[in-house]
Amino acid sequence: MKKTNLTIVLIIAILVFANLVSKQYFFRLDLTEDQQYTLSDATENIMASLENPITVKAYFSENLPPDIAKTKNDFEEYLIEYARHSDDNLVYSFINPNENEDLEREAMEAGINPVMINVREKDQMKQQKAFLGAVLQLEDRKETIPFVQPGAPLEYLLSSSIKKIAVTDKPEVGLVQGYGQASIAELAQVKTALDVLYDFKAVTVNDSVAPPEGIKTLALVRPTDTINNATLDQLDAFLENGGNLFVALNRVNGDLNTSYGSGLTTGVEKWLNEKGLEVREDFVIDAQCATVSVQQRQGFFNFTSNVAFPYAPIINKFAEHPSTKGLDAVVMQFASSLKFTTKDSLTTFTPLAFSSENSARMPAPQFFNIQKEWTNSDFNAPNQVVAGVLEQTHSNGNRSRIYVVADGDFPVGNGQQPVQADNVNLMVNAIDWLSDDTGLIDLRTKGIQYRPLDKLEEGTKTTLKYANFLLPIMLVIAYGIVRMQMNKNKRSRRLEENYE
Repeated sequence: MKKTNLTIVLIIAILVFANLVSKQYFFRLDLTEDQQYTLSDATENIMASLENPITVKAYFSENLPPDIAKTKNDFEEYLIEYARHSDDNLVYSFINPNENEDLEREAMEAGINPVMINVREKDQMKQQKAFLGAVLQLEDRKETIPFVQPGAPLEYLLSSSIKKIAVTDKPEVGLVQGYGQASIAELAQVKTALDVLYDFKAVTVNDSVAPPEGIKTLALVRPTDTINNATLDQLDAFLENGGNLFVALNRVNGDLNTSYGSGLTTGVEKWLNEKGLEVREDFVIDAQCATVSVQQRQGFFNFTSNVAFPYAPIINKFAEHPSTKGLDAVVMQFASSLKFTTKDSLTTFTPLAFSSENSARMPAPQFFNIQKEWTNSDFNAPNQVVAGVLEQTHSNGNRSRIYVVADGDFPVGNGQQPVQADNVNLMVNAIDWLSDDTGLIDLRTKGIQYRPLDKLEEGTKTTLKYANFLLPIMLVIAYGIVRMQMNKNKRSRRLEENYE
């Protein structure tokens, strides 16, 4: 009896000790692709720098379909990791707003509105109100994640939200004005995305006004007027001091109303050419392209039809780079090609975005024949470079980067319809990469990927169904037969005369 009691006491002591040790030296194995549940150095640095606690209220409905419920589980897994790396400076709780009207009202007042999802119940489809959002609070500052999209980059959502409320003085990014460039209003979607981590604002740079101190990155988007040499000298001084520049430049201009396209000169192309990057006065055409609406007449009737327009290439071929990672397609219109010409070892160029295999260059000026029947022979110059990064090492040892996109209008909105999502993402990612030293740019496209099985043929599904049902039974039966034979052999040996 004493021996039994001692054993029980030892077991309890071992369990208590193991529990204490596991809490102190907790670790988890992340076997997912791209280490989805392993926090990046950028996130760990953000959490380590917290001086005051952050509370996270996660408003998630219960009893969701499996693919959506996984989003909640993934979100909770990340919060567990964040809490572990925060030195007790992150506290979280999960709330089900569907439990009562007060909780539902609380979620909606916090900026988390429900979405309607389809669920199957008793072989019938019905709609269910679902909440998938969170509120982060640090002292009197709040940040709301109104909707957690399944497959969204959860670490980026959380880390950027935490940084947004934890950092009071956000770094500034300047949008250069004064030479017909795109305004802040025309880049509203870009501003919304950048304002999470930066203060994106208009700045004046000219021959007598230098870029404001403290700005690390400037953006020069779609200049239409000639920029004088004195202003370009200001940009040179900015780069020599370690600044970075994003340039979206139109080298050609097209007008669909007149069906005519011509070259455009602003002085920026000459300035870049002196650094070894030629923005050529041409149109990149591509069989992989967007469409334009064309008015046509047939008899007494006018009608509108959509016609493929090779002068509006759809770019979906990108180099492996933080600024292009995760992009699917960027739609450009009247883009030009880039050519790196310098042999200077202090200057390098990295091509980042390319036209398709079926593309070519057309010199400006050009008349646009909307009704032209294009053939494969028209696209004889594949993989034209339309975006890239020019990096320079200056005499003072500073290194600067110029991110160039040979289409000035790709991120600009016209107020009638939203800009293509990846057009916005390309500019935001580029500026983020130029400006951010924390590494959060790498998290923007780190999403949870769902990979459903491909649709199977009926015969294959039947085979798999029966194999799934019968194989475990057959394995158990086989194991029983083998075990029975082993026991039979053992009994036979025991009955032998010489068996000891």
